[in-house]
Amino acid sequence: MPLSSPDAPAAQPLPARPHLPLVPVLSGASFHPVRGQRLPSVLDAAHVRLVTSGRIALALALRELGVGVGDSVLLPAYHSLSMVPPVLWLEAKPLFYRVDGGARADLDDIAALCGPGVKALVATHYFGFPQDLAALRALCDARGIALIEDCAHAFFGEYAGRPLGSHGDYAIASSMKFFPMYEGGALVSARHALDRVVLRSAGKGFEAKVVLNTLEHSFRYGRLPAVKALLALPMRAKDLLWRRIKSRRPAAAAGGLAPGSSDSDFSFDTRWLDKRSSLFARLLLRRVSAGRIVALRRRHYQRLQAALAKLPGCRPLHAALPDGVCPWLFPLVVDDAETAFARIRQRGLPVVRFADTLWPGVDAARCPDSVHLSRHVLAFPCHQELSAQELDWLCTSLAEVLAP
Repeated sequence: MPLSSPDAPAAQPLPARPHLPLVPVLSGASFHPVRGQRLPSVLDAAHVRLVTSGRIALALALRELGVGVGDSVLLPAYHSLSMVPPVLWLEAKPLFYRVDGGARADLDDIAALCGPGVKALVATHYFGFPQDLAALRALCDARGIALIEDCAHAFFGEYAGRPLGSHGDYAIASSMKFFPMYEGGALVSARHALDRVVLRSAGKGFEAKVVLNTLEHSFRYGRLPAVKALLALPMRAKDLLWRRIKSRRPAAAAGGLAPGSSDSDFSFDTRWLDKRSSLFARLLLRRVSAGRIVALRRRHYQRLQAALAKLPGCRPLHAALPDGVCPWLFPLVVDDAETAFARIRQRGLPVVRFADTLWPGVDAARCPDSVHLSRHVLAFPCHQELSAQELDWLCTSLAEVLAP
């Protein structure tokens, strides 16, 4: 059954659809190699199970660790609401540790929280930038607790010469943040076999919906025009059929063909725990150019940094882009974030406010830096499917909107 935060905000559409895709969209160029730095992916860590979302992968990792009643799991105070329900599903207690103003884990606070019953620590590589894994690994080993790397923002990257995801007991990832697909996540482990994680197909309806939604999202932003023309009649027939099906089904039964994570809500639905990622998503993982993803994301990030770094009232969350990082988004700390956010939305620019709502009880007394980050970080797409013209327009428009 779905499990949601009591205060989780409903997914709200922008007043107008952003003029540029917020997430990667499939195009013919998706498969073309691009010269530039190559980085390993989380799939290189070792054992892999491809699931439908990162939150499902987290639940499976916790289950593999035997987390249950009476146990505690250390989570970062700066977090997505979707991180907490998998812990509650296992009847364990989430304990929130502090991060600093750069979103780095506070090791002293973690050590202070490591009392009896703490079973695991989840460390998030925010926006693709690795945590201090050597220190976290040493702390977890000394305390006898498991380390779970949250690579939802870091599908590609390395730390100390090894792939992100290979330093923890388990790692989770969200492939749909980096690849042009409608769903997708991964559970990986360099330390444990995943033989007990048995997955099966979610059915033909799910498989069809993934393909259609992936294509429709691409069509919406002007990609794959020849494919759109070829599929015009079948897509129209599909829309008519789906409206007829929904009109005849009870409202409660209208959904369910895909997990809520694919539509950016925060629910946790246990029906997806034993479902593998779609065949279409698995094919894209193999066929889409990984080198292009890394090279263009880094290039686009640096272009945004050059355009926005010196604006008054703003500063990049990170001063530089290290060699081993493939960014998810470009995070900018904005003094007057509320005004800027409203103007950005009104202009039709794509923007993300990661962790803009924190779990009840996570406040300035628990972690003032997490509250500050949640209120002041605006993040912008730097994904590989932005064209040069789109990126130029984004940089110019953001500079205009954010200027005093």
